[in-house]
This record gives sequence, C-alpha cells and structure tokens, in this order.
Amino acid sequence: MQDDEPLEEWARRRAERQAAAKGKLRAVPLGDGPHRGAHVDPDAPRAIEEWTGTEWTMVGIVEDLVAAQALLYPPPPTQEKPAEWDRPALGKGRGRHRKPAPAEERDQ
Repeated sequence: MQDDEPLEEWARRRAERQAAAKGKLRAVPLGDGPHRGAHVDPDAPRAIEEWTGTEWTMVGIVEDLVAAQALLYPPPPTQEKPAEWDRPALGKGRGRHRKPAPAEERDQ
C-alpha cells in the first residue's frame, strides 16, 4: 500500500519547483519546419524565451547557435586566487615529512 502525502505538502513542493523554474531561458530556432535539435541548423537565428511560471515569453533574438549558447551558458566567474603569503622556505631539517640525511652530510 502506498502512503499518500497530504495535499498541503504536495502543493508546497509544486510551488517550490515552479519558483525554481521561473526565469529559465531557452533558445528556439527561427527556421522553416518543425523544431528539431539545436545542432540541425546552427546558422539559423534563435529566439530567446524565458519561462514565467505558466508560459514561455520571448525576450530577444540572437543571430545563431553560438550566440545563443553564449547567452544561455555564460562562463563561470573566475575567482581570484589570494596573494601568496610570505612563508619561510623549507630548509634542511628533521621533520617527519623529510627524508633522513645521509651520515656524511650529518657529520659536517
């Protein structure tokens, strides 16, 4: 027997899914014939559509597949590496991570 979840729980999860999907963009080729895979006509202009929660609305037009991909999948922001902090150079020593020195070097 399957446990039925309360209607309030289902409605809450549905509202969360819809809120997460709002603002999602897609590119639709503006060519003759039915919509096919994006790779079929890469030189055709694309309509950029945004999901409002109930329907797709057009927000712009780009010239080809490359421009649409650049708009839909922007490169991730580059994180600047922190400046290298001054640390002492590792010299000769006897830490656990160091290889034991040969007997000739120890006697000097």
